Amino acid sequence: MRKTPAIAYLRTSSATNVGADKTSGERQREAIERCATEQGFEIVAKYYDEAVSGAELIENRPQFKAMLEHIAGNGVRTIIIEDPSRFARSMHASIFGEVLLKGLGVKVICANGEPLFEEEDDMRRAMSQIGMVFAELEKRKLVKRLQTGRDIKSKALGRRVEGGSRQYSEDALTRAKALYRAPRKGKRRSLRQIATELAKEGFTAPSGKEYNANSVRQMLVKVGVYKPA
Repeated sequence: MRKTPAIAYLRTSSATNVGADKTSGERQREAIERCATEQGFEIVAKYYDEAVSGAELIENRPQFKAMLEHIAGNGVRTIIIEDPSRFARSMHASIFGEVLLKGLGVKVICANGEPLFEEEDDMRRAMSQIGMVFAELEKRKLVKRLQTGRDIKSKALGRRVEGGSRQYSEDALTRAKALYRAPRKGKRRSLRQIATELAKEGFTAPSGKEYNANSVRQMLVKVGVYKPA
């Protein structure tokens, strides 16, 4: 049974909780991995903000920012955390983070299997509406950062690199091409097998589901290794 790709996010507030001899990070990892196993997820990446306050806005956290860019590029739409405190320890940070992630179509679940964003009282709803303005601004900033990165990469490669906002990311196309060319037990992989391998590595459709065979065919046509019948 194919598992849904997900990303693990860990955070510790104090530098005293960071290091090989500390247990916070390991405890969080174990809880997240246990949840992934029980809920049918496959952890395809881990991001850990060490010594970062839970009151800090998520867009100001180095690893959370890196995770957002990862998400924008590969289509994974689920984040797993140990508990709500790892996401935020203030209503301000929690609500603005919630609005931003909802705007990107991302859901967050805790290690006990419960969704992080569910109940919404009048005060939280009002703050969410205010937060939407700032979340939209941050989303535009994220898109701009990704575009700048693609422009730099395009210049270095001497060709245009497509972004995650297009149908397929450049990394997904490159990996699909490699999987198609690499023999498996002496035979070329089928389109369905390539889709499954891509999903295992975190490359999925915007919905978070595995690409279908037709999508893989289009990817291979795009990179010039597959000729349509």
